[in-house]
Amino acid sequence: MENKPVLVIMAAGMGSRYGGLKQMDPMDKRGHLIIDYSIYDALQAGFQQVLFVIREENAELFREKIGNRVARHMKVGYVYQRLSDIPAEFSVPKGRTKPWGTGHAVLSAYFATEGAPFAVINADDFYGRDAFCRMYRFLENQRDLEGKYRYAMVGYQLKNTVTENGSVSRGICDLDEKGYLKKITERTRIETKGDRIAFTEDEGKSWTELAPDTPVSMNFWGFSNSIMNELLTGFRAFLEENLDKNPLKCEYYLPSVVEKLLREGRAEVQVLPNADKWYGVTYKEDKEQVVRALAAMREKGIYPEELLD
Repeated sequence: MENKPVLVIMAAGMGSRYGGLKQMDPMDKRGHLIIDYSIYDALQAGFQQVLFVIREENAELFREKIGNRVARHMKVGYVYQRLSDIPAEFSVPKGRTKPWGTGHAVLSAYFATEGAPFAVINADDFYGRDAFCRMYRFLENQRDLEGKYRYAMVGYQLKNTVTENGSVSRGICDLDEKGYLKKITERTRIETKGDRIAFTEDEGKSWTELAPDTPVSMNFWGFSNSIMNELLTGFRAFLEENLDKNPLKCEYYLPSVVEKLLREGRAEVQVLPNADKWYGVTYKEDKEQVVRALAAMREKGIYPEELLD
């Protein structure tokens, strides 16, 4: 499988807002999880290898509930996102339990990808079949340019990615006329306001409205292995800047690394448009909608009753 595209699934988050290990929560009567649908779609698209980024203390449960079943269909690997995996000149702040963020999660797979191009997704998001097919085709033909990296991102319409049950965090994208990413800005509190969508940066004192069709990132990325060294360099700079200011909660976001490379003219990111509705369980109240949507897709024949069994 040398240089065949690899799927990296970030599953180390415990889902603090959801109140539990939401990756293990069944979404149908057969006990399938959201991650099962993603892996099924990835298989249909052509992916033959998956790497799970998890917390070490969840390893046994994760293998039992997910990994062992997936291993019957594709090559499976595990990497641990550990708080202690930071450059030697830094130390973990006392009382810190929060993982270092999505940039650090991908960096945890530094050696496991073995130089191959790879896609990155969240474990608890439903992306749709088309997204995996488009990404696999991109990665199959991915070649960095002279002096510039070539990456990809699946872009969703904001209106298809929000929940009525609370706020969400999204990467707001600005595209050029050819559909390439110019800029991505992380908005950590986006909410629906009736038929409007808006974000706040001051704890709700003021709100800025966003267009419903604004392209956003759902952390479905495609990279050459060049991103790994960029993540490593950037993580050191991130710790130097943020560790003293916000020792317990600062996060190293994957989009912020991409954004920096864009500003420096060292990368281009092709945005693969997707009009599908995203489904995810950010809050417990979201589950019912996801269950209904997946049931409707099974009734249409998009998914079989048994996915990976």
